[in-house]
Amino acid sequence: MSHSEGGAEAVLNLVPNSSIPISYHSLFASHTDLLLLEIDETLLPHILHNSVSIRGEPDEEAVLCTPSKTYALKFVGNSNSVLLIPPNGYLQLDVDGVIGASESVTGSVIKLALGSMELVEVAPKLGKLKSLLSGNFYRPEEDCMEEFEEMGGYDGFRLYRWEDLVDGVQASDDELRDGLRAISAVEINGFWRIMDEKYMGMILSMLLHNTVLNGWSFDALNEDEVVNVLEIDGFPRTIGLHCLEIFGSKVDEDVGLWRLDERRVCVHFAKSILSKGKMKMESFMEEWMQKIPSGMNAHFEMLEGEVLVERLGIETLIRTFSVSSLPLTPAERFTTLFQERQKWEWKDLQPYIRDLRVPGLSAEGLLLKYTRRTQPTLEMEPIFSAR
Repeated sequence: MSHSEGGAEAVLNLVPNSSIPISYHSLFASHTDLLLLEIDETLLPHILHNSVSIRGEPDEEAVLCTPSKTYALKFVGNSNSVLLIPPNGYLQLDVDGVIGASESVTGSVIKLALGSMELVEVAPKLGKLKSLLSGNFYRPEEDCMEEFEEMGGYDGFRLYRWEDLVDGVQASDDELRDGLRAISAVEINGFWRIMDEKYMGMILSMLLHNTVLNGWSFDALNEDEVVNVLEIDGFPRTIGLHCLEIFGSKVDEDVGLWRLDERRVCVHFAKSILSKGKMKMESFMEEWMQKIPSGMNAHFEMLEGEVLVERLGIETLIRTFSVSSLPLTPAERFTTLFQERQKWEWKDLQPYIRDLRVPGLSAEGLLLKYTRRTQPTLEMEPIFSAR
């Protein structure tokens, strides 16, 4: 009796207490293009509906992205042999494609799998996003965007469309959008840009001036009115809207009402003052209070995660140290923090790590992994140093 090469169905359709022979298929080989991928029920719909993608440059470890999450691809070896038997449609049968009645079916092994790929949820690698966009801040003198669109950049730096960022940054689409919001990027004529801080400060000052001049309320700014006046002042509509998004929040979608965020506005003026360098606390507070728009109330707690305070003898000094300037990966973040200070009190450290998100690892887990905690007495605040 001759044997015919059968597919996976021959094995899957076996009735209890029956068996079939297993043999090597005529096309048996290493088949490096075939890999096993282990997934759970939550990921299966994305795989079946083709809503996943593999992302990464040739010199990076590949990740798999769904619309909202990022997964590392990890190869896990098997202690036992795993035989791959493909479906019938992938096998070459006899000329007619029919197995003769006198033939017995065997399970035909096409590959021996030494392991499988597992998916492990990871934080998106958004550090690259900021480095890509930081090389080419939007400049107010860019009046003719057509020139830049044709060139795709200038001064050796390129501009990036959404598709470019998807190809170059290892993050899901949702995570990428969140990352763009976090660095206050804006899409201008199809390119994603980070605004020059001095330019944004100029627009904010004009917005505040127009608010006072027109008797508007900081808590109820009409989008059309604000943007139209800024356009008259020479600022493009897209930039005017972006200013509202950076320094405010929308309170009514239907009529387009915005409220200026008191903290964001006050922090902007604090950072602007400290851009000159380290200052005495008294001098800083005096100048800061003078800069704050009338009707807003500034308090020092607003500056958590934006400044560091140092005490030298009887003097108290303040300088900028913004969490937005720190690396996004936990290992690099803690390295930078402990380069800045060898020891941190919790009240000072917490604002600089509360934005860290690592799937499967809590804030306490991050501290255990990257820091050493000391607390001489129960009454004293804990101190954290590098592990």
